[in-house]
Amino acid sequence: MQHREKLHELLLCAGLTVVEDMRPGSLFPPEAGWRIARGIAAPDGAVREALDDAWWRRLADADGEFLVAVLGHRIGGNDSWWTRVRCADAGAPGLSGDPGFVALSLDGQVFLAQVPGADGPRVTALDRLPERLEAAAAAAGHETEAERAEAWAAVPGRHAWPLHWAEGIGFNPAAPDELLIRLLDVAEGFLHGCDRPAVLDAAVAHPDPRVRATPADTFRPKLTSDQWVRLVRAEPSSERRVLWAEHACIWGAELPEDLYDDLLAGPSRASAAELPGLPAHQIPGLAADTDPRVRTAACARWEDLAAPLRERLLADTDEGVRTAALLAHHSDVPMPREVFTALPAPRRALERCRLSPGLEAELVRDGDVEVRRALAANPQLGAHSVTVLAQDPCGDIRSAVALRSDLGEEQRAAVRHAFDPESRSHALPWVEALHDDADAMRRLAVSSHPLVRRSVARARHLPPDVVERLARDEDRTVRLFLAESCDDAPAEMLLEVWRWWDGSFTHPGRPRSHPNFPRTGLLRHAGDPDGRMRRLALDDPQSTPADVARLARDPEAEVRRRAAEDPRLSPADAVRLLNDPVDHVRGAAIRSPRLPARVLAGLLHDRDTAHEAVTNPAIPVPVLERILAAAAVAVAARR
Repeated sequence: MQHREKLHELLLCAGLTVVEDMRPGSLFPPEAGWRIARGIAAPDGAVREALDDAWWRRLADADGEFLVAVLGHRIGGNDSWWTRVRCADAGAPGLSGDPGFVALSLDGQVFLAQVPGADGPRVTALDRLPERLEAAAAAAGHETEAERAEAWAAVPGRHAWPLHWAEGIGFNPAAPDELLIRLLDVAEGFLHGCDRPAVLDAAVAHPDPRVRATPADTFRPKLTSDQWVRLVRAEPSSERRVLWAEHACIWGAELPEDLYDDLLAGPSRASAAELPGLPAHQIPGLAADTDPRVRTAACARWEDLAAPLRERLLADTDEGVRTAALLAHHSDVPMPREVFTALPAPRRALERCRLSPGLEAELVRDGDVEVRRALAANPQLGAHSVTVLAQDPCGDIRSAVALRSDLGEEQRAAVRHAFDPESRSHALPWVEALHDDADAMRRLAVSSHPLVRRSVARARHLPPDVVERLARDEDRTVRLFLAESCDDAPAEMLLEVWRWWDGSFTHPGRPRSHPNFPRTGLLRHAGDPDGRMRRLALDDPQSTPADVARLARDPEAEVRRRAAEDPRLSPADAVRLLNDPVDHVRGAAIRSPRLPARVLAGLLHDRDTAHEAVTNPAIPVPVLERILAAAAVAVAARR
């Protein structure tokens, strides 16, 4: 809002009345205007002298209106907005190259710009803009080997953006491992998405703790068990060593026994004692430790303790240890009333302990709804108590009971419960544990509860009859989960899910990346009224460069983006899509290896596009080496 207010004030001082702020829509976007104003992929025939009144009259319509954007006064998110203004005077408004502006006629035909340049303000004036842009794209598409070599030889040039390059070069798929390993000394952000073994090997052994931490402290770490082990061993901080070991266990890494020994021998022994992967032979030593925190941790491994050690913990002098031991002891042995009432905080007992029959019968009818709510999820609850809670007046308690693993499906169907089909849901752990049991999957696939069926659909493999049933499930989230997780999902269902789902953060690319997704016969969707289906046409092996060219002019942005990502895109269309009204289409064009070298070199030297342009795989490796060298110098100067 502050940017908008300052912009409107500036325009008012320039003699312009603000009509409205507006998205580019189908018009030429401001960001492409800034690029052309700086001379990158700019059309021929531009007037470079001072803008006279005649040009301003051609820009404005009959009411004196046109569109304008001012440098440093961006409105909007990824797509800057135009501001529609009205000029009362017939002459030029008070706009100049300081701070700089781009302006467009309402019909998109006339473009004016004045931006700061190395040798003073740079002026651009163009009429017949769409026609000139088409001609410029066609001309740029014809590039000789000599022109290409000359363009790359000039990179990096005088006006470079090495800090932008440092942030982006790691995402270039053509960058060799050796270059990325040297990039670790400059920038480490790219490690969040890196899956190259050699680069990750170098990262976990890097002397900079930030570099070592990055591949581990990310959404889905791609480290192997061996890399996790080396990361833990290389960490000088005892506390962080345990932290990384904990992360490694969460992500399924197997840690060697001697590493656990080292962690337990360090200053953070109490934290290490809580690691879930500790070898069983270590647990008795923890139970006899002098630190009550360590003894408390040992209680979580009750099954690994012999009777004398259990008795010792139950009689421990520390209240916290005794409580943890009691809770563990009563996971199998019914807890009597006197023990329960003596607990300082009974909730954990309500949630997980086996209770004496009389105590349990009393608690399931307790007037405190929080007591009954805790009991509803207790896996040790008796059948009669479950029946009582299934009829509880509180709806969320009945809903919790409806998801218990010890209910038969007829019992589950009889429980009145509320379920929001639009709610975010995760697979039930007890259903996940049965994924390899074909009979259990058949039984649960017909459950009345959608969340149970959704949890079945998360299985990697399912019997054919279960797949067939779930593929026709009335709950579309069941079908979505089947598409995301099950390798046996049928092609017809995957195509149906594609009509309304484009992939999630946890399962990117599904259903389209599913191995069973149809690959042939998709060209028939090229004329489908649904843009989502038209996007599939280029996946068909029978599609041609002509199909790519046609879809590069599609009215829907997502279809144009798919065309921009196609390796058969023509160089001319790649250049033309740099002017697309939608940001992510322009981004795909910037990353297209079909861009002419002269254009791509210009994008590398433009502040707004340098970060994305450096990820283009068409940049030759020697050029990437020079870019990295420039980035290293710039980053070192800032440190």
